[in-house]
Amino acid sequence: MSSSRVLVLNSGSSSVKYQLLDMRDSSRLAVGLVERIGEETSRLKHTPTGAEAREWTGPIADHEAALKAVSAELAKDGLGLDSSELAAIGHRVVHGGKHFTEPTVVDDAVLAEIERLIPVAPLHNPANLTGIRTAQALRPDLPQVAVFDTAFHTTMPESAARYAIDVQTADEHRIRRYGFHGTSHAYVSRATAQLLGRAPEDVNVIVLHLGNGASASAVRGGRCVDTSMGLTPLEGLVMGTRSGDMDPAVIFHLMRVGGMSADEIDTLLNKKSGLIGLCGDNDMREIRRRVDEGDEQAQLAFDIYIHRLKKYIGAYYAVLGRVDAIAFTAGVGENAAPVREAAVAGLQELGLAVDSELNAVRGDAPRLISPESARVAVAVVPTDEELEIATQTYALVKGSQNLT
Repeated sequence: MSSSRVLVLNSGSSSVKYQLLDMRDSSRLAVGLVERIGEETSRLKHTPTGAEAREWTGPIADHEAALKAVSAELAKDGLGLDSSELAAIGHRVVHGGKHFTEPTVVDDAVLAEIERLIPVAPLHNPANLTGIRTAQALRPDLPQVAVFDTAFHTTMPESAARYAIDVQTADEHRIRRYGFHGTSHAYVSRATAQLLGRAPEDVNVIVLHLGNGASASAVRGGRCVDTSMGLTPLEGLVMGTRSGDMDPAVIFHLMRVGGMSADEIDTLLNKKSGLIGLCGDNDMREIRRRVDEGDEQAQLAFDIYIHRLKKYIGAYYAVLGRVDAIAFTAGVGENAAPVREAAVAGLQELGLAVDSELNAVRGDAPRLISPESARVAVAVVPTDEELEIATQTYALVKGSQNLT
């Protein structure tokens, strides 16, 4: 049997999410999560397709121990990491800077560049590196492929990617708009075109990735021309705990008048702002429950969230000139009908509307929620970042090694 399996790893500072896929039909063979790595109460949850989940709790010292535990669970299902059917391991890497525009087979030079990017991704790239190095140690004979969150956005023109600051300073410190959630935006924009029965090259899409982290992108003919996140994932939409756009002078004000340190402000804007800062909750389900009960603070938080979202829809409509579809995705985008309805309310002159009955339907398949007569399609398209990573990984390895 040919090598057709890809293991996808998403390594965090204290967790590893994984999926094993068979790329002959893009089916999932197993999914799992290791969390609280480095603690006595580490937890591994492993779910083989078609079988019940298995859970294990106990000390897992580090990422090497975590991957060995994952391998042991996969082996119980006949899917071990030592299998000759495993073609590659695909790694989610958050920040690839300007250099990495495509999925890339990892070598020493690639590792060094990912490491050099740590100052602009201090929370993510170190954990991603640890996952790659650990997987290399376990399977040094296997291609390790880095798939970058930023890659899809490297097609942005300089007019969208540059900040209006001194060019020399910006270049010296790598300050520019990189964007994130790129694998999701790539997958969803392509799936939206498929839903419309058209080629991605012929479709202009505004993708709204709305989860605890949230971002928007303007995609023209399959290529990103603008996105809401910037140097870091802090810029853009109101998020669960992040502020999104604001006057940068707020930082100076908090330093000078509030006496806050840079680290304190960093924590404020990334972990204590957004929805949780506005109303104490970052779960949209809870916020909507409170809104329905007449909670004014929750209503204000929801209104601010929608106001920012609507501004980006309008801005990206202007950037694209012609919009064929708007696609909602990720946890909030896929499941919160009131968010979708409110986001396009009042935009009928732009050809945007939702059908209330279609919008209320829940499901796992891509679907249209706009009236048949709508000039612009409004869609709900469940994202699948793991499949996107696996697809890019397998295509690269298959092309270089002629796998069949």
